[in-house]
Amino acid sequence: MAAAAISMASTASTARSLADAASEELLVAVAQGDQQAFASLYDRVTPQVLGVALRVLRDRALAEEVAQEVMVEVWRKADRFDPDRGTASGWITTLAHRRAVDRVRSEQASRDRDDRVSRRDEPRAFDAVADEVQVNLDHWQVRRALATLTDRQREAIELAYFGGHTYRDVARVLGIPEGTAKSRLRDGLLRLREALEDLV
Repeated sequence: MAAAAISMASTASTARSLADAASEELLVAVAQGDQQAFASLYDRVTPQVLGVALRVLRDRALAEEVAQEVMVEVWRKADRFDPDRGTASGWITTLAHRRAVDRVRSEQASRDRDDRVSRRDEPRAFDAVADEVQVNLDHWQVRRALATLTDRQREAIELAYFGGHTYRDVARVLGIPEGTAKSRLRDGLLRLREALEDLV
């Protein structure tokens, strides 16, 4: 009886200390295989992960799937988190944003394939072909221009312009000061403009 009481007290004490631990400490413990730390971290960050996914996907069912995938990724890749390079929240929300953007691209690719199949046998007018060539050229030019950016600039621009985030959101997701987010966006846009002018 006394042993059971001591065990319960120890478990309660562990639960309290996990609840008080910083997310960074929890993530480091998760990297070492601590399941209780993961449960505590899961409860703490899943609403935020779901919020990021929902803002990008705008579909609750898809966002919930992505949130689950992200939390599995957090469990599997926690050892890649470096507390010296940012916050646990920033690292996890960046994973969530990337996974959500990947899902958007995947869903769009699937819709595009379905559209191509349904339109495969339809005769196309010359104007439709010319329009498609122009759109493909525009996409190619934008991809080439994006490739000239640094990874940090490209990540900030993708969050702002493909993810629909404000510069404050970008700063929060990346775990950087707002001024740094503004600078990355401004510098990235200037470089994009120069690259696009060179391609035209």
